[in-house]
Amino acid sequence: MSEMTIGIMILVGSFALMLIMGVEIAYALGLSAVFTCMYMGIDLLVVFQSIFNKMANYSLLAVPCFMLMGEFMSIGSMSSNIVGLANVLVGWMPGGLAMVNVVDSMFFGGVSGSSVADVSSLGPIVIKLMKDSGYDEDFSVALTCTSSIQGIIIPPSHNLVIYAVTAGGVSVAALYMGGYLSGILLGLCLAVYCFFVAKKRHYPRAEKFTIKNFLRALWLALPALGAMLVVVGSVLLGWMTATEAAAAACIYTFIFTFVVEKAGTVKDIYVAFSRTIRTIGSVLILAACATAFSWVITYLRIPQMVTAGLFAITTNKYVMLLIINVILLIMGCFMNMVSIVYIMTPILLPIVTSFGMHPVTFGIMMIMNLGIGLLTPPVGQVLFVGSSISGLSVERLTKALLPQMAFMVIALILITLIPSVTLWLPTVLGYI
Repeated sequence: MSEMTIGIMILVGSFALMLIMGVEIAYALGLSAVFTCMYMGIDLLVVFQSIFNKMANYSLLAVPCFMLMGEFMSIGSMSSNIVGLANVLVGWMPGGLAMVNVVDSMFFGGVSGSSVADVSSLGPIVIKLMKDSGYDEDFSVALTCTSSIQGIIIPPSHNLVIYAVTAGGVSVAALYMGGYLSGILLGLCLAVYCFFVAKKRHYPRAEKFTIKNFLRALWLALPALGAMLVVVGSVLLGWMTATEAAAAACIYTFIFTFVVEKAGTVKDIYVAFSRTIRTIGSVLILAACATAFSWVITYLRIPQMVTAGLFAITTNKYVMLLIINVILLIMGCFMNMVSIVYIMTPILLPIVTSFGMHPVTFGIMMIMNLGIGLLTPPVGQVLFVGSSISGLSVERLTKALLPQMAFMVIALILITLIPSVTLWLPTVLGYI
């Protein structure tokens, strides 16, 4: 047995063993990489240098800024005003509040870029509205969770920034523009599901649409929409990088919440920074360990082996895409999104680009897959947040999520098979 084969066995075996033992995934990734390097006689300084080079990337500074911006938004009235605007726009439709749930997540995703922030801040508001109007609790909570996945696809999305850093050479602006139509497509698929469920269960409609109500709701929601314009507009116009735009939007939401609205206290500021620091700390530790794991994977030539193995199974583009999607869906059930992006991007990106898929399309396809993973046990973060804010058991909520996830898979298939969904807008705007 060759040294490379034994190295692969040590890497994969030690990682799997530590996961079974309950070791945190970040430490399992890092330790398995260290064990393999020790056996192979690789100087660990080389691995640490790779980690430093990857983590010192300027674009990663956007991630904590987006997280902090979401914390500031949840303190003031921005979240409730977004719900109010969505209610005026689509509340008059059959199953109006269900449509509101989908649309307000679309708006909030365009401001915070976080599914967890969406469920945490908008969830308690819209779930209560739906329950008070006669909607089933299981349906209401499940829809809040599934619609929140738009937040990691519609810009600003820190997950797309992480993918861009990992892939190398992929424009963040192109990913942002590709994310718009993809996120809207996901919302439309969920809206179709809501329409049929509302008709079947005779869910009520909200008040009729009027220009007066729309203008009032739009006026109240302008500050929240302004945050989206600060991020996306400044990037598109070339005024700022994604990192600078994230910092500017963070300052914008801070000023509006604490100075204009006077909605928070010094304690709220402390709590917002504390939550962000804890979250970004865990993300960066995970990213560093995943980078070491990814470096060892590349050293052991695992990407080439996986490529050869997949092409040995099939050379058909569509069968290959189906296999890759299934792999990502399964991994999303058991691993953190950031670690999967760092590990699988260097493995799968060369495969998909070899038969013509654009890195922008693959990035959005990957994030959509992993977004579905956020809704699945045993590590689905959005699933557990939804269970926490609603009081529903994880088992009960998972059962309610299944039919909605089927419509999410439809959106995923369309994104995978129709490149124009992700490439049309960035191409028109000159980012591709």
